[in-house]
Amino acid sequence: MGTASLQFLAYSFAVILLFNLFRSAVWRQLVLLVASIGFLLCFSQHLAEFLPLAAFLAFGFVSLRVIQSGKTGAFLPLLIVAIGAFMWLKKYAFIPSVLFLQHPYLMLGFSYIFFRVLHLIIDARYGDLPRNISLVSYLSYTLNFTTLVSGPIQRYQDFAEMQLARVPLPLNVIVAGQSLERIVVGFFKVNVLSLILSMIQARALDTIGTREATNQQVLAGVLIAAAYPLYLYCNFSGYIDIVIGVGRFLRFALPENFNRPFSSDNFIDFWSRWHITLSMWLKTYVYNPLLILCMRRWPSRAAEPFLGVFAFFVTFFLVGLWHGQTSAFIFFGVLQGLGVSLTKLYQVLMAKWIGHKQYRQMSSHWLYDVATRGLTFTWFTFTLLWFWSNWMQLGILARSFRPSEMVFVWIAIFLGSCVILALWEAIRERLLSFQIAGEPLLMSRYVRTSFSTALAAIALATLMILNAPEPAIVYKAF
Repeated sequence: MGTASLQFLAYSFAVILLFNLFRSAVWRQLVLLVASIGFLLCFSQHLAEFLPLAAFLAFGFVSLRVIQSGKTGAFLPLLIVAIGAFMWLKKYAFIPSVLFLQHPYLMLGFSYIFFRVLHLIIDARYGDLPRNISLVSYLSYTLNFTTLVSGPIQRYQDFAEMQLARVPLPLNVIVAGQSLERIVVGFFKVNVLSLILSMIQARALDTIGTREATNQQVLAGVLIAAAYPLYLYCNFSGYIDIVIGVGRFLRFALPENFNRPFSSDNFIDFWSRWHITLSMWLKTYVYNPLLILCMRRWPSRAAEPFLGVFAFFVTFFLVGLWHGQTSAFIFFGVLQGLGVSLTKLYQVLMAKWIGHKQYRQMSSHWLYDVATRGLTFTWFTFTLLWFWSNWMQLGILARSFRPSEMVFVWIAIFLGSCVILALWEAIRERLLSFQIAGEPLLMSRYVRTSFSTALAAIALATLMILNAPEPAIVYKAF
């Protein structure tokens, strides 16, 4: 069952009907847990394939109980074992292959389960969790079928506040309409927009090596590189839209994971808008503790900004390690770390060089904003080369372009993104300026209903005409 398919939607709405039969918290938890286990069983009928995942979940629950019982000395060993088990089960390349389990096993959503288990262990250590979390609540949280495959990453406290509440979140006609609209938009993003962008990149890749003219080679290179971040956004954010809409029908509000990331004017801002729950998790459990540790070790006010640069690099280097097990993902992490740390270093040095006031004035200039927005998109596009390909594929691509063609490709991506993103921002601002009854015309109920209906019709027509399976969710691999 694909996570952005009509089958998934049918399954979700069957769960919604059962979930809303009764209002008690016990019923809601049981329905969610049974639905989550049923969802997992759609991916394998061999129970042996679930054993590693079940063992990891059991370890997490036992660790939670041990720490909450007051045995805080076990915190660090349990944390290390959890991280080691994750790397072992995910088969990281630096671990000898002879140590891996040889039989196949299901790892669906394991990276997101790992984050939830770590969060529970850490928060239990510092007393930030409710006492006596039941096994049903623990499994409902870690296996929640709406967030299992690709997030978003939700804190247990927020989950429990809604799932265990005597009175669940309201579900009226307005809320249902907004949730359905969210599902339709997400379904369109995944099944139409991401499909089109994937086809554009695939066709451009097919032309590489055919010795086309320089301008055609450059155009192909631009499409290969620049189509992928747009595809990834539509694919991933579309899935998030779907599960946020489904979750709201199930009386809980999932956290947002995207906030117009391509409007970012620097790479730090970008990661506050892209995969937001991942960024916030890493900020809470990696960046802040690491920065505090460094500041205690080197208590110098002058050094604090540079310690922040170091903490940024380490934090976003781990982003790459979390995404994959090979050296390509390690380099992806290096590039992410460089993106945020060099941005922070630039901000620190510019503020010292020309002063905070002058730096703010320079940053607010529209031309500077256009250039930095284009540079942010270009850098992200460059880093993703190590996300969607491997070293061998990158070698083939590199040999297919002359050095001058490669330079022109990245200049074209930078200039094109500067212009296109600036036009997009201007058009969006202009359209939102048209108001009716005190709200933007585009945000009115009638316009949104008509727009959503059109998107639903286009998406369904696309599925029927192509008669092909929906695009796989990229982050399902994690």
